[in-house]
Amino acid sequence: MAAPRWGQCFLRLNKSSSTTTLLETVWHFNVRSVSFSSSSLRRVSWSSGSRNEVQPSVRSTHLNPNTFNFTSSLIRHKSQLLYPKLQSCCCRKVHSDAKLKDPFTLAQKDLTSLYDDIKKELVVSKEELNSLCDYYFDGKGKAIRPMIVVLMARALNIHSNRDGDLLPGQRAIAMISEMIHTASLVHDDVIDGSDKRRGKQTINEVWGERKAILAGDFILSVASMALARIGNITVVKVLSQVIEDLVRGEFMQLGSKENENERFKHYLEKTFKKTASLIANSCKAVSILVNPDPEVHEIAFQYGRNVGIAFQLVDDVLDFTTGAAQLGKPVAADLKLGLATGPVLFACQQFPELHAMIMRRFSTKGDVDQAWQYVLQSDGVEQTKYLAQRYCQEAIKQVSLLRPSPERDALIRLTEMVLTRDK
Repeated sequence: MAAPRWGQCFLRLNKSSSTTTLLETVWHFNVRSVSFSSSSLRRVSWSSGSRNEVQPSVRSTHLNPNTFNFTSSLIRHKSQLLYPKLQSCCCRKVHSDAKLKDPFTLAQKDLTSLYDDIKKELVVSKEELNSLCDYYFDGKGKAIRPMIVVLMARALNIHSNRDGDLLPGQRAIAMISEMIHTASLVHDDVIDGSDKRRGKQTINEVWGERKAILAGDFILSVASMALARIGNITVVKVLSQVIEDLVRGEFMQLGSKENENERFKHYLEKTFKKTASLIANSCKAVSILVNPDPEVHEIAFQYGRNVGIAFQLVDDVLDFTTGAAQLGKPVAADLKLGLATGPVLFACQQFPELHAMIMRRFSTKGDVDQAWQYVLQSDGVEQTKYLAQRYCQEAIKQVSLLRPSPERDALIRLTEMVLTRDK
């Protein structure tokens, strides 16, 4: 199913069934897990017009996820789940009338020298360690995380009545986010025994596991030093949470749950900790440097959280739908690692035989191939795509509370790119 253009309109499902599904349970878990202050029901909205004419007005909003009621709208009937009817719901009421900007184009100026600056931070006298640390900072990565941070920082600066230029601390956070992400990749490749990353050999494959672990540790230590230099204790606390979440998420990935609903909650929490926490807390960190309002911090955090989870859900879909040449890693990699991702968990509704395979982490001969077939024969991929769309819809609602700007519109456009990417 082709992903819809969320920058233009949102999907709504017809209400015609009271049957509770796993998808309902998943989404209700998601919205209950978000905490908002009671005052967050009253937010600042911005009328369109020239920047000098923009005036704030207080209005009530229903964006508090705890007020959502999707029980009757998320239905089990397959045809309605996979092919929901579009209703007229133009988002021009939500974001500015300006044409949505390309995120990569807008962020390019800020990202041009990002990797060179990171390499300067990592310079040490030992040549081999330099080679290890530089290996993934070759400028060939997607740079999704620093791009989001840069765009969010500029959007928040404009929202806070400043010019859009990045503060030095905000640019440092963009660098730190990419360093933390890369260090986690190095460690993940050791844990998973991976031999390919971004279409080339992994660090552990080239230099060995011991040196790879040390390289990851060194990158984290340099990122921590750069974080300390920002000089804001709240920012230090927020980004330190990311490192804790990465470790906790990795431990969660080593386990599983017997109960189906608990298993999906476990999966989403793990997804937040391993993937979305870095984006969410980095967005929050750049907001702290420019705006004292906790509600603005929450908007930035929730945009990053929802986009981050959607990004990982799409990544889990690609493991079943994209060839190794496009992904730069082997297909069915997650199944081979014993991991049950969204498509598998949804497929369990139609093929209960998957439960036993999940509990033994697909360790019996033939499990991986059989599980692969079950997923492809089910609507697990489509339901995971749909769940990713719901997260992106929520991300759009959050960021649309900011004052209109090209960067804010680029963040809206980015949600579509997350949903339609093929690698």
